[in-house]
Amino acid sequence: SSSSSSSSSSSDSDSDSDTDVSDSSFDEITGMIRAKRQAPEEITVGPKPLAEQLKASKVDYGGAMMAGEAEGYAKYVQENKRIPRRGEVGLTSDQIQEFEDLGFVMSGSRHRRMNAIRIRKENQVYTAEESRALAILNHEEKAKRENQIMSDFRSLVDSRTKKK
Repeated sequence: SSSSSSSSSSSDSDSDSDTDVSDSSFDEITGMIRAKRQAPEEITVGPKPLAEQLKASKVDYGGAMMAGEAEGYAKYVQENKRIPRRGEVGLTSDQIQEFEDLGFVMSGSRHRRMNAIRIRKENQVYTAEESRALAILNHEEKAKRENQIMSDFRSLVDSRTKKK
């Protein structure tokens, strides 16, 4: 009976060692898969370039806007589309123009006070988007100037070192 228990224990230890190997390799593989899922695609060190910050940063569109309203307006402005008024959502700019040409009065062109508020809100968004675009343009121009200066200095250093 002792020999059978020792043989069974040796067979158990053999099966345990097989299991240990497969478990450890399984853990390594799943660990690598988890690491791939968690690892960001690109690891950046240091501050982001200004152009990326401006594109990704939240723009201040001013006050007196409901939550998400300014972002909704900005989406249309960035796509160079007409900002739809109440009752016009789902229609294209061309369809709205056709309805107005046929004589339909689209909402927003009726009520002076509501129209004034809508125009003010649209202008707030346009102003914020213009300032954002201007900041990006200024950053790009500054980067071009810096690159030009760097290339001029490189050529100057190269010409001076070749003379000696």
